[in-house]
Amino acid sequence: MFKYNIRGENIEITEAIRNYVKKRVDKIQKYFNNMLDATVYVNLKIYTEKTAKVEVTIPLPHLVLRAEETNSDLYASVDLVIEKLERQIRKYKTKMNRKHRNAKSTGMLFTEVEDDLENVSDLEIVRTKRVFLKPMDSEEAVLQMNMLGHDFFVYNDAETNETSVIYRRTDGKYGLIETK
Repeated sequence: MFKYNIRGENIEITEAIRNYVKKRVDKIQKYFNNMLDATVYVNLKIYTEKTAKVEVTIPLPHLVLRAEETNSDLYASVDLVIEKLERQIRKYKTKMNRKHRNAKSTGMLFTEVEDDLENVSDLEIVRTKRVFLKPMDSEEAVLQMNMLGHDFFVYNDAETNETSVIYRRTDGKYGLIETK
């Protein structure tokens, strides 16, 4: 059963909006076993240029589903984000079914729903690269990433001695992923 945390930025969440979001997100529950208990985080934003952005995050035990869509119509954004989440679920389910073809482990998270299996040829690993992680700080990692012309860079953080990933965001700024 999904629990909902629906927030709005520059918009008041009316009962009609709340019900529509719940109705649409409940549609993807058919892909999961009944025992699934998750909180759905929905963030609705309205921008000054009259566009609506919908972000949905569903943290699950071994998977985080997340999608966002922007459209001129709030309800269309909700529909598009649900379609994107359904594609992610089908893709993940197909991947797990292929990985555990002989095992029945996928039944723990997903129900047996017959659906169109999408082309998963894009999941094939075509190259393997080994890297030696040099201890450095995040600023040096950004410089190394930019010198290589990559969008991300894996390194050992000199302070914590943990593996970290620095990446370039779509807005041109940088993000940092730290491991525990």
